[in-house]
Amino acid sequence: MNLEERVYSVLVVSAAEKVNKALCSILTLAHCSPIRVVTNVSAAKRAWNERSFDFVIINAPLPDDVGAGLAVDIAAAQSTVVLLLLPSEIYTIVREKTAGEGVFTLGKPVSHAAFSTALDWMVCIREKLGKLEKKTLSIEEKMEEIRLVNRAKWLLISKLQMDENQAHRYLEKQAMDRCIPRRDVAKEIIKTYS
Repeated sequence: MNLEERVYSVLVVSAAEKVNKALCSILTLAHCSPIRVVTNVSAAKRAWNERSFDFVIINAPLPDDVGAGLAVDIAAAQSTVVLLLLPSEIYTIVREKTAGEGVFTLGKPVSHAAFSTALDWMVCIREKLGKLEKKTLSIEEKMEEIRLVNRAKWLLISKLQMDENQAHRYLEKQAMDRCIPRRDVAKEIIKTYS
């Protein structure tokens, strides 16, 4: 699936109706769906707790806060990309505080071209984060399998007086003979001897 076919979910946090309409029209053209719009930090936190989003766009300042803390909190989530739109008078100060946390920032006013470029960058980062997330899950699954196999080996050693090599060979042979993963053999051994 190429990038043009991907669909990204977006949370827009903005109290400015005109900005919300403009952002939604650009995001719709960029194949973003669903697009959820909220008007303050409290509503954004509720929306974030209900589900995760690929992108969060915050138009600062908000009625109940600037929005920088919200941006940093959401950016800490593994796979969400955050864009913070800032008025020029606070841009430098807030950018310095949020850039190290992985928050993209743009100074207002933002042109259509600048926003489209930022959206392209966000897509690239989101794709990279997605790949890293998959790799992390794969590593975690492998580590869990190693833990299960080691636990099963130690049960075979303690209950059947096998040495480590015998326990290893037993697990491998059972998996090959029965055409099932070692993980499944290990689970059966743990269930039988625990």
